[in-house]
Amino acid sequence: MRLRHIEVFHAIYSTGSITNAAKILHVSQPSVSKVLAHAEMQLGFQLFERVKGRLIPTNEAEMLFDEADKIYQQMRSINNTAENIKKSEYGNISIAVTPALGFDVLPVAIANFQQAHPKVNFQVQTVHNDEVMQSLYEHKCDIAVVFSPTAMAGVVETVCDQSELVVMYPKSLFPSEPTSLNLTDLKDLPFIDISDSGPLGDQLWTRMMKENIKLQSTIKVQTYFIAARMVANGAGVCVVDKYTAYGNAMDDVAYASFEPRLSFNVSMLHLENRRLSVAADDFMEFLNKQIQSI
Repeated sequence: MRLRHIEVFHAIYSTGSITNAAKILHVSQPSVSKVLAHAEMQLGFQLFERVKGRLIPTNEAEMLFDEADKIYQQMRSINNTAENIKKSEYGNISIAVTPALGFDVLPVAIANFQQAHPKVNFQVQTVHNDEVMQSLYEHKCDIAVVFSPTAMAGVVETVCDQSELVVMYPKSLFPSEPTSLNLTDLKDLPFIDISDSGPLGDQLWTRMMKENIKLQSTIKVQTYFIAARMVANGAGVCVVDKYTAYGNAMDDVAYASFEPRLSFNVSMLHLENRRLSVAADDFMEFLNKQIQSI
């Protein structure tokens, strides 16, 4: 029996008539009759007998139905899975993200996305900019979300938003809570430095060299998040991305833009020759909106 034979046989067996089978299969009655006749011819025995206007399964049909039903259910499962994939209901998404976005922005986006797509699975790893290319090429991630990436061959970049570096400070240091500051305002304050801070750190360093200002580093840490927590505990001021500042907002801590601004791009990357799943495409669009909302 062919798959179409099984589908028609199952429909007639379940509904008891060619008319009803045609309705649930969304085809004409002559089409159902033709497929049934072809199936019976191939099998070499009759599947149904007409009794008082209904089609009654023969003994042979009864013996065949259990096996046919297994295949029919598998066909339904395949069709449902394909439809869910099309609607991004199913999928596995692997994301590499800069630590600054991994503490607040990405968790919120994933949690909200999974409310609408509970069967999409995520794998998340934090990476620094110099590790992104390796993660993409080794297929450790489908998507990378980083700050100001350098142009790379074979990689598609989607710029989500333009953000900025900001100064996080205890409100006790600036009671007036200014919304913009410059390096001169910071030069006599305890400064929490961030080692290996990538292209954003290079931006700050370039500004310091241009203005010939050296900040008094009393503490050096490895991540923006730790620096922000140091500020929250009154250890000094730090320069972090706006997302880190936003995620660590507290009653006694504020942040201010630089004057002039130190801006950078937030970008999503994926390999040009690797097609993303429907779920991954949908999540990229969702994450893009999440990033722009901050």
